[in-house]
Amino acid sequence: MKNLTIQNRKGIGDMVIFLPFIEAIAKKFSTPVSILAKENSKASQFLNDNKNISEIIILDRDNKDRNGQHDGLRGSLKLITDLKKYNFEKVFIFNSSIRYNLISKLAGIKKIYQYPLFEKKKKQIIKAAQSFLKKQLDLSVLSNPKISIDIKKCQIAKSKYKILDNQTNILLGIGGSGHTKRIPSKIFLKFMKLCFIDYDCKFFLATGNNKDEQVILKQIMQSEFKEKCVPLDQKNLNEILPIIKNCQISICNDSSFSHLSAALGIPTIVLVSDTPLLYGNYSPRMHPIIPDGEDTVSHDTLGKDKINPEKIYYKFKKILN
Repeated sequence: MKNLTIQNRKGIGDMVIFLPFIEAIAKKFSTPVSILAKENSKASQFLNDNKNISEIIILDRDNKDRNGQHDGLRGSLKLITDLKKYNFEKVFIFNSSIRYNLISKLAGIKKIYQYPLFEKKKKQIIKAAQSFLKKQLDLSVLSNPKISIDIKKCQIAKSKYKILDNQTNILLGIGGSGHTKRIPSKIFLKFMKLCFIDYDCKFFLATGNNKDEQVILKQIMQSEFKEKCVPLDQKNLNEILPIIKNCQISICNDSSFSHLSAALGIPTIVLVSDTPLLYGNYSPRMHPIIPDGEDTVSHDTLGKDKINPEKIYYKFKKILN
């Protein structure tokens, strides 16, 4: 039996969020599933040790800088041809698009399970997936993603980066996919200063190569704490995940690293400044901090300058102690 899951949302965070639901399907039928996902989900970089997943098939469409091979009508025909090769028996489509329904039928997949067609996109992401699997397979799935990682990779990273047990090793997720999510460096630096009062710390700085993210990284690396910092911006996820696993705690913007960290089992303080609070508290290992003066957070809260470093430190100490 070969089963396919289609998760066409972009980004690492969404891939992590859908992981428990994809795994539940694999366990239900006692066989690993294939995933059709976009390249920027980075699924192939952090799900390669997952025994519930047989392969990652790249959905090449909706790219910002180029036309993908699965864009448009010609791309749909290419995707149909690509999927036919696998002889899938069942497909589980985590969206309401008629496009993927028709592609699945024309690819010869006999059993199609999908969100209700033409359903509004604004439905809450986790509840929609839970409702889908409950209705289709009578499965009750908790929102608690977990990423598996080879212990040998963690041991190698521990030795390579001199990660000591008598230090407090901290992931700082200082990057973010949008400028309204990126907490200013001065807030991280104030938090770091508080940390050194009571702890011998080592900070691993996780960010991308975006120009604005690099500015934040540079400001921290030029600070008084530079000797205690290890930048991770030139490494891929295969290298970064074992490092995160060796940390005792993470403090991250609402970014891919907050999702990955929590899924690796690391207590993760999420600095939620401009997206629905859901993205910072769906996992039991997530501990959100919201801007001062706000009761909750959603799009257009624009609160990145109102994240309080003392509140971060208070929660940090509470978690570690």
